[in-house]
This record gives sequence, structure tokens and C-alpha cells, in this order.
Amino acid sequence: MVDSSFTKTGSFMSLAPATHTSFHLGIPGEGTSGEAGRVGVPVLAGPEREALFSFGRPTDHVGAFSVFQTGEWRLGVATLAADEDLEAVTCRIYRDLFSATVSWHLARVWNYVPAINQTGPGGLENYRIFCRGRSLAFEGHHGRGYKALLPAASAVGCKTRQLTVVFAARRSLPRHVENPLQVPAYDYPTDYGPRAPSFARATVVGSAVSPALFVSGTAAIRGHVTVAPGDTLRQLDITLENLFSISEACGLGRTLSVPGAARRHVKVYLRFPDDLPAVRTKLERVLLREGDVVSYLHADICRQALNVEIELTAI
Repeated sequence: MVDSSFTKTGSFMSLAPATHTSFHLGIPGEGTSGEAGRVGVPVLAGPEREALFSFGRPTDHVGAFSVFQTGEWRLGVATLAADEDLEAVTCRIYRDLFSATVSWHLARVWNYVPAINQTGPGGLENYRIFCRGRSLAFEGHHGRGYKALLPAASAVGCKTRQLTVVFAARRSLPRHVENPLQVPAYDYPTDYGPRAPSFARATVVGSAVSPALFVSGTAAIRGHVTVAPGDTLRQLDITLENLFSISEACGLGRTLSVPGAARRHVKVYLRFPDDLPAVRTKLERVLLREGDVVSYLHADICRQALNVEIELTAI
């Protein structure tokens, strides 16, 4: 599953631009080469391969998921073609995810959604179609109380026709955290689609051996409203405020880390590659510190007015 190493230095039909390599999830046990784990998200700067977890041994195939074990973690990755019915594919892949995590607790899910901002069948945006399928799958599996079990997650656009979903789960019960500056995503009004997004703002996993903090994809949303539509640097300011607020809500001050974590891993998604120099300069001044690992990626984001999204993992 996910392997992440980054260092502080540094539409349906489209493919990743030839000048940028597609980001690689670095799935333990899948090797470091080939197309397995590539998600169709071009890398603008930083490492092209993630490495959050140490090498894992393959344990099983559950539905669409290849499943791996590494230390206290159960990890899985699935990719399915989503050309015709994204909602049905989303429901199927999440049902398989639940089958692969029986007696485990989800800590983090990464979603790579094809043509995320394009209009799908019935005039609904693909992200909203994906959210409906994911939400229905969660409720179908966990019942009406499913919101309390939602883990940290992200969903960004990819330049392929496949939906890719990656999970990390633990036996121990994690703690899911919300941001006091934002309405919980799962409580968004129907202005943003028929079913709200299904994720927590962060998940904290306590462990003497392998503690972890997963901060979901975070952008310039206050309450449930997009701030500074189209203004990347103003959105970056709001995003940073949200990140520090989430850290404080986790009881971690403004550190965005957990005691015992080896390092922080950051992925920065940019809608417009030309924003890279200004965004990187600001982050190096305000957020990043020595030892952080960071990749800058070219991706569409869940709302068309959003230009930047940041996710962070300390592990």
C-alpha cells in the first residue's frame, strides 16, 4: 500500500502530461516499478513515489482489493474502470473495502476520481456522484450511525478512466477529529450534492510502536462555504489556518504531528501548475520544516472554485 518519501526541497479522456510522471503509491509488496500503484496524478515537484509504510507482505485478494500486512497496519489498493457508472463502481469498491477490513478500523482512505469536476449522467458532477456512492455504501454497511466511524480521507481528480481507492486500517480504535472552523463534511447541506462527503477532518492513531496522524485533504472552506474562489494564495492562507486548527483540535498544538512519529509527509494538490513557485515559497516559510517530505501534484479538486488542497500524514 502506500509508501511515502518526500523531502522538503525540493477530464476523462486526458492522460498525464508527457512532461510529468504519474504519482506512484509505492504499494508494499508490489515492487517499485511498473504501473501498479500509479494513479494518474502528475508530479510537479518532489518525489514521484510515496512511502508511508515499510515493506508489507501480500496477504489476500478481497474483491477488487490487493491486501497487504505491514506491522500493525492492514493496507489495501483497488482500481476499477469507471467509464459507465461511477456511482455503481464506487459502491462496489467500498463494499469490497468493508469486506477487506472486517474486525479492523479504518484510519485513512485515499480516493483518485476520474474527471472529478466533469458532469456525469443526469447532470450531476462526478465528485457528487462519487460522494453519493461512497455515502450509500457506508450507510449500507454500518447503518444510520455510520458518520461516527468515518476516517480521514481525500478525493482528488486523476487523469485516467479508473477509480483508485487505497486504505489503511488498524486493529486498535482510532480517534476521528473535526475542525471547529468547518462544518463536518458529512453534515454539508444538499447545496453540495444529494449525499454529503464521507470523511473526518483527521484521524489520530495512538500506539507505542507506530503512532500516526492523518489529516484529510484540506482546502479553503470555512463553515461549508468556499473562501476566495479562484484566488490561490488567499486560499492557501485559509487552508493553512484550517490545518493548524485541525492540529489543535487533535490536542497537538500547532505541530501537525504526534509524539513518536518519524516524520511528516505532505501532498500538495494544485489545479494550476503555474501556481507552484508561489505556493512552495509560502509553504516553506509557514508550514514545512527540516525533515518533512513533500510532493506537489497537478490535480483537479473537489470544488471547481478551489485551486489548492493539502493533506498531511505524520507517522
